[in-house]
This record gives sequence, structure tokens and C-alpha cells, in this order.
Amino acid sequence: MARMKELKGRSVVLREGRLVERAKLNREYLMSLENRYLTRNFDLEAGRFTNREIDVNAMGGWESPTCQLRGHFLGHWLSAAALYYEQTGDMELKAKADAVVAEIAACQKDNGGQWAASIPEKYLYWIAAGRNIWAPQYTIHKLLMGLVDLYLYAGNDEALEVADHFADWFDNWSAGYTREEFDNILDYETGGMLEIWAELLEITGSEKYRRLLSRYYRARLFEPLLQGEDVLTNMHANTTIPEILGCARAYEATGDEKWLEIVKAYWKCAVTDRGCFATGGQTQGEIWTPKMKLKARLGKRNQEHCTVYNMMRLAQFLFLETQDPAFLQYMEYNLYNGIMAQSYYRAVNTESNREEKGLLTYFLPMQAVSRKGWSGEMDSFFCCHGTMVQANARLNEGIYYQDGSRLYVGQYLNSDVEFELTSGRVRIEQREDTMNGLLQSSSENNVAQTVNEIAGAQESRPGVRKYVFTVRTKEPSTFTLALRIPEWIRAKALILVNGVTEETTADSTRFAEVYRVWEDGDQVTVILPIGLSFVALPDDASMGAFRYGPEVLVGVTSQERILRLPEEDEGDPTKELVTEDERQWGQWNVHFRTEHQEPGISFVPINEIGYEPYQMYFKVEDRD
Repeated sequence: MARMKELKGRSVVLREGRLVERAKLNREYLMSLENRYLTRNFDLEAGRFTNREIDVNAMGGWESPTCQLRGHFLGHWLSAAALYYEQTGDMELKAKADAVVAEIAACQKDNGGQWAASIPEKYLYWIAAGRNIWAPQYTIHKLLMGLVDLYLYAGNDEALEVADHFADWFDNWSAGYTREEFDNILDYETGGMLEIWAELLEITGSEKYRRLLSRYYRARLFEPLLQGEDVLTNMHANTTIPEILGCARAYEATGDEKWLEIVKAYWKCAVTDRGCFATGGQTQGEIWTPKMKLKARLGKRNQEHCTVYNMMRLAQFLFLETQDPAFLQYMEYNLYNGIMAQSYYRAVNTESNREEKGLLTYFLPMQAVSRKGWSGEMDSFFCCHGTMVQANARLNEGIYYQDGSRLYVGQYLNSDVEFELTSGRVRIEQREDTMNGLLQSSSENNVAQTVNEIAGAQESRPGVRKYVFTVRTKEPSTFTLALRIPEWIRAKALILVNGVTEETTADSTRFAEVYRVWEDGDQVTVILPIGLSFVALPDDASMGAFRYGPEVLVGVTSQERILRLPEEDEGDPTKELVTEDERQWGQWNVHFRTEHQEPGISFVPINEIGYEPYQMYFKVEDRD
């Protein structure tokens, strides 16, 4: 039985303005990093670097030659470059990546034909001896991941050869330990090594990868999970998430159900039983919170970016296995309030009329009052710096899925998708009808200002999100369009086919399905009632955060505030917020303000916050 597949790469063209801009900035950033700096630590380890001068323009932070994680970022960079090539055929970026791989191959040759890392082999032996060392296998995994991705998505055979020869070193090294000794080694962060061995097993079929899968089976984590034990509370989160992604890939490569059961047990322990913040994210200080106890963990280091990216990948896998739309809802929350809130900030400061920029914030603080801490382009290169370039290279993913003659719409984002049916190739164009009546997007008045009915008829920001799906097909095509119903809708969703009502539903546990013989130009309209919700903490119903649809709103304030509700609000915090600054040129803003607080508080989406102080969670009390 064929497995449901995600449609991605050149099958999906993203047209969502905010995401297209991020993808563009991300690609420009990848191109801006010089190859000599990307490969510097590999050249140093292989003895190929001969320049005696210190280059102050080189990559710093975790990429400094004095850092034990030096070289990890290159693997992320290679993966991101490979993804762009898969999507667009970007030959400039591919040529740059191919040159990087050629240099890594030369380093591997000078290292003796197997070792290809930016750190010395002795780091691995030190771990075996019980000496503290900072995550060498995490660092090495990033290179192996980038090499394999460049082979899979950009057809670089040399990248696969380097990875395969490097795996020989690990096969020989790991064979020298007893099971208990290697279990001790696995207690040090291994990153996604398990995932890489599964990936290479499926690519090559080599028995060495079966051996490595067996050796990297982390029984001390996996077996208690299978027994339903809570092994995550107060444990480092992103140490284990990549290991579970490895289990997911091992299941796909081997078909062994035990791998799948581990993944499901982890999700239950990490998400279902533990709960999330209103953003969809988790963690404080990089560790999992206690189950359903979040109030005491609102701090300055919530929601590490790496965990957002990796848990979205895990949700993606579980959706493909279960077809449960709850995993897609999880991904939507984390996209708007994680990926979009923690990277590539751009805005014009209205006071100075200057553009403000922010590359990446490692954490998303949730303590009142908080500020995001933005990193620079060349001075940090911590772990989240790497997942940032990957996450923003995958923005056209997770939107559409195909299972035979059924097309699933996972996310509501302007985009085009093409897919194959027995009757031929079909394209669907998804567009949001913003009902704004005008095209002007800035103070540059370069579009026709034609009088139209929509501009005047839609006086205020619509209370619905409206999406139109247009079918393009040369021949009549029979298939099912399965539409996700978000849990955040405020009333029943409405689905129309060519203007005629097909279904109304508020059931977010299933997909609304439209089955028919489709003609070219057929249209499906999805209308999603949207509004405010107050998302209370699981351990304190009087304290919560506001969401508008999938987007978390934060109050812009420099001091902690308590919301005291007057009698007319009837104890409903959402009634305290009213629309503010709702229109800007041709677009509707999602901006609010408090009605009865003194002084008032303005609320904006967390993904629009740059350097302002903000408060996400508010204590709510009735006014005496």
C-alpha cells in the first residue's frame, strides 16, 4: 500500500508574501557567506589552512576555531542550499554548494580517506573515556545531513561518497565497545546520527547501516518511553527530538513497527500529556517543562528555535502516518508564532523612518516584560542559527499532501500545487481573498486606484478568512479535495463549490472533503470565521494569552500589567480588546488595544515584534 506523500520541491510554488520575503532573505544570506569561511574549520583540521593571519571577518561564535562545536553550521547550510535547488533549480547556489563539497572531499582525502569532520577524532574517544566534551556527534551529524541532502535534492554524487566513506569510520569505531559502553556514549548528545544511518540504509542498502542502526538504538531513552514513563520532565529537549526523528526515519527505511511506537510514545509524553504554550511551542531554558505546569516556566528563555523546527518535522511525519489534522494544526501555530516570530524580522520604525532588522532570536521570551534578543549575521552561529536557514528554506513544505486521488490541503497559504493523477497533471491555485478592495501596498502609489464595490462595501476588517482554490486541468479529472478545518475558527466553516454551498462544519478533527469530476476553472471557496480567543495556562485558568486565529498577540508594554475586567466584559477577556489601526494602505492589520485599562495597551502579533518590550501572558481579574 502506497504511503501518503507530501508535495514539495518544484510541485509547490509559494506565493504568500511574508513567507516569500523570508525565503528570499534566507537565500541571500546563504549566498553572502564565503566558502573559505564555511570550510575554514574543516581545512584547519585537515591541515589545509596555511594563512597565518587572523581574519576578523571570519564566522565567529560557535564557528570560532576555539569552539568544540566548530563546523556544525556548514551542514545546515548545505541542506538549505539543496532544498532551494530542489524547489527552483538554483544553479548559482548549487555551484557554490558543489564547490564546498569538493573541498570537504579534499579534506577527507588528506585526513586518510574516512574522517571528514571539522573536529578531531579524539573527541569521540574522549567521550568513550568519560571525559566531558561538547557534543561531537551532534556536530558531525550536521555535516552528514548536509551531504546526504545535497545528494538527494541536488544530485551531488560526490557528497554521497564522502558521507559513505565517513560512515566507515563510525562502523569501525563503534564496533570496539560493548553494549553498555556504547550506551554510555549515547548518553552524550548524538544529534540526528540515527536518522542519517537510516537515510543511508535506504539509499545504499549496505549492511553497515543496519549495524549502525542497531548500535545507535538508545534503549535508556526508548524503552522507558515505550513503558509510558515520563523521561522528559526537566530534561534537555533538543537532545532527544533528533533521536526520535531518527526513529521515524528508521521506521520508514525498515518497516519495523517498534520504531513507530517509539515516535508515538514520545509525542504523547512531549506534547499530548505535557501541553504547550499558546504559541504551540514548549521548553524553558532548553528543557521540557513538567506536565501541564507552565506558569512557573514563563521566562526569558522559552521556546528554543531548534525545538520548534524539529518538532514541526516530527508532526509532519506523524501526520503522514495518521492523517490526523491535529498535527497540521500544531505546525500552523509553530509556523506563525515560532519560525515567523524568531527569524528575519524586518520593519520600518515609524519614528525614525529607518528599517529595523533582526536575523534570529534563539529563544522566544514569555516572561513579563520581555524583549527578543536578535543575533548578528557573523557573530553567533549557535545551533538555532543552523535550523533557521533550514526552516526558511522549507517554507513551501507542509502545505499539500497526496494520497492516491485525494489531495489534502494542510495549510491556508497563497500557493500553487501540481500533482499527477491517472487522467493527467492537475494544478490548483490557492489564493486568499483579503476583501480589501485596493492593491496599493505602500506609500508608493503605483497602481490604479479604480473605484470598486469591495473597497466601500467592506468597511472594517472582515470577520472571516476567505480562500479560493481554482482548478487548472486540460481534461476532466476526478479527485477528492480534502480541506483542513482549523480548531481556531469561531463559528462553522463554509465550503462552496462554484458558488454553491457544499458543506458547513466546525469539526476540526476531520477534513471536509469535496469529491467530483473537476473541470478547468472550477473553484472551491473556503470561509473560515476568525476572531479572538483567550488561551489559558493549563495550571492557572486566570492567566493566559490572546490569539487571533493562529497568531498569538502580545501587549506592547514596558511594565508588567494585570487586566482588570469591568462588569460589561462579563468575565470574557476577549471582550476587553477592540480593533486598533486596522487599515494600512491596501491591507488589513491584526492590531488591537484594550478598552478599559489605564493606560491602554496595544496588541500586535508576536511575529511583528522586533525590539519592543512586550507581555504575552496576562493575569485577568474582575474589577471591584
